[in-house]
Amino acid sequence: MKKLTSFTHLTTGEGDRVAYTYSEVDEKGNIKSQNNKGNFIAIDSELITHIRAIQEFIQEKHL
Repeated sequence: MKKLTSFTHLTTGEGDRVAYTYSEVDEKGNIKSQNNKGNFIAIDSELITHIRAIQEFIQEKHL
């Protein structure tokens, strides 16, 4: 199974990019691989809405 270990949002020339890392773990809990990476451009409007909500939360509560 793949287990998400981290993700981040970046604003790029292409749009909202989400980069992530994950580990692969077998059915016994043994790590098969780790620090695997991927990324994509957010084009789904619902996902973009969630990204904006996180940005607003951080801006209002932590800055």
